[in-house]
Amino acid sequence: MSLAALINAVRNIDRGPATAYEANNDKLLLRFYDVLMRTWHLGFTSFGGPPVHFRIFYQRFVEGLGGKTPWIDEQTYQELFALCQALPGPGSTKMLFCMALIHAGFLPAIVTLLAWSLPGAVGMFGLSLGVQRLDELLPDIVYALLSGLNASTVGIIALAAVQLAEKSIKDNITRILVIGGACAGLCYNALWYFPTLMVIGGCSTAVWDLYGRRNVAKLRRKLRRQDRAAELNTEEGTAQTSIPLQQASTTTGVQRRTVSKDDDAPDTSERHPGPPSESTGDSIRVDTQSHSLSLKWGILIIVGFFASFIAILVVRGTMDKPPLELDLFTNMYLAGTIIFGGGPVVIPLLREYVVEPGWVSARDFLIGLAIIQAFPGPNFNFAVFLGALAVISTSSPTILGAFLGYIGIFLPGITLAVGFQSCWRVIRKYPITTSVLRGMNSTAVGLVFTAVYRLWEIGYLSSDASSGQSLGKEPFWLVVAALTYAENAWFNVPPAIAIIFGGILGLCWYGAVGR
Repeated sequence: MSLAALINAVRNIDRGPATAYEANNDKLLLRFYDVLMRTWHLGFTSFGGPPVHFRIFYQRFVEGLGGKTPWIDEQTYQELFALCQALPGPGSTKMLFCMALIHAGFLPAIVTLLAWSLPGAVGMFGLSLGVQRLDELLPDIVYALLSGLNASTVGIIALAAVQLAEKSIKDNITRILVIGGACAGLCYNALWYFPTLMVIGGCSTAVWDLYGRRNVAKLRRKLRRQDRAAELNTEEGTAQTSIPLQQASTTTGVQRRTVSKDDDAPDTSERHPGPPSESTGDSIRVDTQSHSLSLKWGILIIVGFFASFIAILVVRGTMDKPPLELDLFTNMYLAGTIIFGGGPVVIPLLREYVVEPGWVSARDFLIGLAIIQAFPGPNFNFAVFLGALAVISTSSPTILGAFLGYIGIFLPGITLAVGFQSCWRVIRKYPITTSVLRGMNSTAVGLVFTAVYRLWEIGYLSSDASSGQSLGKEPFWLVVAALTYAENAWFNVPPAIAIIFGGILGLCWYGAVGR
């Protein structure tokens, strides 16, 4: 292609409404330009976490906000949303990647991923360089600022826990799993514990949906019939001893027999959750096949990923003293594989995987945690900050730790999203698929409530307790957390602004009490 032809093609890259919902099959360079022009700024401007990110994506790539050409339709968006929420990893990042994959192909989707995540990742790496140079003890006013930021972060995560629970609870079994995940997460900590809880949750919903629901419904109908029969026998005995009421008793018996026929009907109040229904009537035709992978490749990607996951764990397990770099990458890879529910769930896991081994201090963890909430882009960039700090005690450069954290936390979710996207139209037909994912997601949501408690217990920083103590020791921090919750939930204050306001309240508290 000549330079003049390339310039002309670039000028006409936005093909207008006539080509809406069509995949971009132009030259690779033009596809790079297409996705970059639509997404380059999102990594700098998308504050507020996954709920806000999903709304931005819908407006830009489904509704065509600002006169832009839509990439996908409503139905495709909802299916991608369900798939990304059901799989581990960063939900909004997977969503954007999958939309770019459908529209322009794999390599442009990689470019989109980098444009989306790198601004926040570079910012968190720069923050880690600054944190490394901080003195062991900070001025009291800095501790007050950080405590205010942490208290407001607790409020934001508490709201995220409530909102995620409201979305994930569909029936009693998911309600039990949310509560059980939260309670179990509070009782014990280990590297293997959280993934085990989620596997148990997935198996629980599968057994309930395929066997338990039907048997419980049969038992309920049987018990109702027995109750009706006992009532009828009682009424007939009363009728025989009371002649004037015989006619009324007979009428009542007939009426109750009529009702009992309805009781024998199958209980449809809780139906088996099936795959998402196809839209009826005239629908927009979206080109999802031009850049899609075949089912065979999708299965190979999924199998290859889990093989690599097992291999990494086995290699580390066979070494007496594995290098810290391998330990770090393995923990991040494990966290990226088992995190359902996005950013809020990653917090308790990452704390257990980097603070408990002693790689990162609790103070530095809390500093990064407070700031990542006010950063644009994915919250998973927190792993870049932690990875850079984790390798300080080794001879490796900090940028290596940041890179290992970035790759380890993002790679599992993106890989599984690519593999399952090619398989989704096949596996979605099997009820056990949605059942297992539903249970794992509900259990993961329960872990968000665990995160609220654990952060509450270490969020109050002072010169006497730089590693953190309970925010409950100072009632003012409860006020800050409650205000932040209310600001975001009821007054739609963006999370970044609410957290900054929490830091300001911390400074006000210091000015009032002087400590």
